[in-house]
Amino acid sequence: MLRFSLAIHIMKLGGSVIFKGENLLDMEPEDRSLSGLLSFESPVEIPGVSNIDFLNMAYNARRRKLGIPELGPIEFYAYLFPKLELMNMTSDFRNRNVSEGFSGGERKRNEILQLEVLEADLSVLDEIDSGLDADALQDVAKAVNGLLTPKKSVLMVTHYRRLLEFIQPSYGYTLSR
Repeated sequence: MLRFSLAIHIMKLGGSVIFKGENLLDMEPEDRSLSGLLSFESPVEIPGVSNIDFLNMAYNARRRKLGIPELGPIEFYAYLFPKLELMNMTSDFRNRNVSEGFSGGERKRNEILQLEVLEADLSVLDEIDSGLDADALQDVAKAVNGLLTPKKSVLMVTHYRRLLEFIQPSYGYTLSR
């Protein structure tokens, strides 16, 4: 059985990071992702693994963790198709290998698609707007706005104000030296 871990890499300098009552710094990457925390900075390419297979396996791993029955391929496709439309992605995208040969916009759309499919409770987006043209930026912003619900949170790091033309954060912080 193939197992994938969607996770962030954490370098512990001190302190703790509490999410849902658990210290994320004490958890293995796979456990963090199964708990609902997903983060991307530069997603890796996975040659030979199609997007639909990857998403279906990851989605079912999360469902197993939550004690929910897994979806078969046909049911999963029915779940996935509206999310592809939301991301302005064609259905042939599902058969492409994970992140392999993707343009910057396709890579970012795929990141958000993964967050949407896996129903992340907390999404950490680092420079999600980097390298996007105006159309891709609007598509990604629309999808990020769709991630924001009363039960889901997004922590977004950006160096550009242009993203804030399309995403209205609940809170904003500016860091300076």
